[in-house]
Formats: sequence, C-alpha cells, structure tokens
Amino acid sequence: MKLYYTPGACSLAPRIIACEAGLQIEYDKVDLKTQTTASGRDYVRINPKGYVPALVLHNGDILAEVPVILEYLADQAPYARLLPKLGSLERYRVKEWLDFTGAELHKGFEPLWLAPMPPKARQLAVSQLQRRFAYLDQCLRERSYLAGDHFTVADAYCFTVLSWSRFHRIDLSAHSAVTAYMTRVSDRPMVKHALQAEGLVAQG
Repeated sequence: MKLYYTPGACSLAPRIIACEAGLQIEYDKVDLKTQTTASGRDYVRINPKGYVPALVLHNGDILAEVPVILEYLADQAPYARLLPKLGSLERYRVKEWLDFTGAELHKGFEPLWLAPMPPKARQLAVSQLQRRFAYLDQCLRERSYLAGDHFTVADAYCFTVLSWSRFHRIDLSAHSAVTAYMTRVSDRPMVKHALQAEGLVAQG
C-alpha cells in the first residue's frame, strides 16, 4: 500500500494508525500548491479531489477520505484493537467520534486556512471551535480516550486536527482535559514515530 500525504495535514492520522498497527506502507509526499508528489507524479491524476490523504491499495484501488482510510487500515490489523468489531455498539461509538471530528473540528478549522482572513471572521471561526473544544473537554474528563480507555482510530484523527491549534495560535489552556489528552496521545511511542517521520518533532 502507498499513502500520499502532506506533513501535518489530516493524512497524519492514517500514518499514526499504520504505525500503531505495524503495517508496512510506502509514503509519497504531496506538495498541495503544485499538486505534485515527491516521486514526480501529478497528484490530481491520482486523486482528482486534489487533497490528501489518498491510499493506494494492493490491487491499485484508491481510497481518499480520512475516516474510510482509517477504518480500512484498522481492519487490516484487528489484533491492534484500533477499531471494535463489525456490528458492535462500540464500533459505532468510534465512528460517531470520527464523524464529529470530521464535521465539527476538521471543517471548523477550514476557514482559518484561508489567507488573509478578516479579524472578525477569524474570531467567529475560533469561537465556534472553542465551543466544540468545551464539549470535547467535558467528555474527556470521564475517560482517557474518546471512546473509552483504549486508543482508537478516532483518537488519531482528533489528535491530528487538534494539533492545528498550535499552528493557528489557538489557546487550549481553558480546556485542561483536552490538553492532557493531547499530551497523552503525543506520548504514545508510535505517535511519536509518526510525528518524527513527518518532521513535526525532533528525532529523540
């Protein structure tokens, strides 16, 4: 399999899960401005949507949305317990968090990537995100990870999106459970490995 990624983008979540699952995946970096890959390919010919991630499967088929890629990767390594079994309520809880992250957090950050952004528009976008952070904080006061005491694909996605707060200078200090969660996830050995691989933290 091959994962097309951009450092620090939402494609970091599938890399984290691949590391956690011990899956052997080839990686090809994408320059989203030029739409070219490190291997010299036209990325739009690989994924006409023009954004990362894209996962090329063994048979050549391509998956190109974060939640689906995460689910697929987790199902390749059931022993890693990154996603509960099919048909279980626990699996639907994880998928619920995947949807929340995609619809409320990931999309919530979207306006902030537009530059330049009027101050009032930025303030509105940040205040919307802060409300979502407050909800997340309340939930995380009762558990170590989003769906309970076990790390899942939902945590890889949520951690990735929340990490954009630093880039956009959004203060998370009012949400102590969220900040503790971010530390907890970032301290996982395979998460550290993924971050180092993308040049997001120094090699330790």
